[in-house]
Amino acid sequence: ILSVTDPRGRKRYLAAAFPSACGKTNLAMMTPALPGWRVQCVGDDIAWMKFDDEGRLRAINPERGFFGVAPGTSEKTNPAAMATIRSNTIFTNVGLTSDGGVYWEGMGQAPPPGVTVTSWLGQPWKPGDPEPCAHPNSRFCVPAGQCPIMDPAWEDPEGVPIDAIIFGGRRPKGVPLVLEAFGWRHGVFLGSAMRSEATAAAEHSGRRLMHDPFAMRPFFGYNAGRYLSHWLALGEGGGASRRLPKIFHVNWFLTDQSGAFAWPGFGHNARVLAWICGRLDGLDSAEATPVGLLPRRGSLDVAGVGVAHDDVFPLRKEFWEREARELRDYFQDNFGPDLPAEVMEELRGLEERVKKM
Repeated sequence: ILSVTDPRGRKRYLAAAFPSACGKTNLAMMTPALPGWRVQCVGDDIAWMKFDDEGRLRAINPERGFFGVAPGTSEKTNPAAMATIRSNTIFTNVGLTSDGGVYWEGMGQAPPPGVTVTSWLGQPWKPGDPEPCAHPNSRFCVPAGQCPIMDPAWEDPEGVPIDAIIFGGRRPKGVPLVLEAFGWRHGVFLGSAMRSEATAAAEHSGRRLMHDPFAMRPFFGYNAGRYLSHWLALGEGGGASRRLPKIFHVNWFLTDQSGAFAWPGFGHNARVLAWICGRLDGLDSAEATPVGLLPRRGSLDVAGVGVAHDDVFPLRKEFWEREARELRDYFQDNFGPDLPAEVMEELRGLEERVKKM
């Protein structure tokens, strides 16, 4: 859960669901690369949500602290996190330095001269060794109150009003940087259709593409089909007074032909949040495509980034034909008769739209 404040002082609260090690903490503690924009953190993991008496969806962070993945966390990727863990922090399975510090891959700085490092396995380690210094799923555990950009309402028992829900995952190919759902039901479908490259933070290793509905695959506590039905019911109950958040899907991890990331990510993801906030304000900045509402050319601020529109908004018929086919197989094999009919209808709608591409 995070708040985004635009240069005019308008604050919006957003909730996001990504699989582990896909950027939740970096998003929640973002330092925007867009001048005048500000992000503050309510929480980087769990959100408990319910509708209030006025029909607003509100969310609280039920956790007291952060349990973040250490590798890749640096002053470049997440300066707020680095400031948070400077003291009073428990680290697990990271490297230890002889001067009493910690070390992990992607920290952004080499150990100082004369300082030796012991790996998470208790063995001497130096840069260039074949084995990693820190376990890929090594963690930091720290009180949230130490974060310098906590939102003033982060402990409000009433929760914060959620204006948008964002799904996302690691998709190197095919899935655009950002898209908006056509409506609540289509948004639930987008959540059910989430796929992501497996990371060390999940129980699988390597680059296997995993289905991960709502980023909840490791955590479903009851029938997953009924879980989807519950989300669908949220959009149907409450009458006209219920103010449903818009639903979006993001993909920070598109790669080019060389395998390099096509999007700079991190603070530049504020450019995507700015477009989302514009949509919440009613800006006519999207166009309908077979897969959802995508930013119109020129509506996403990429000044100085050096990214072409087509590089981050691919729309290829062959990819989406395969995606729909594999999704149908996944639904049949894993949900069977428990899959809500509305979700299957959304899949059929996607298949029909893709046919016409």
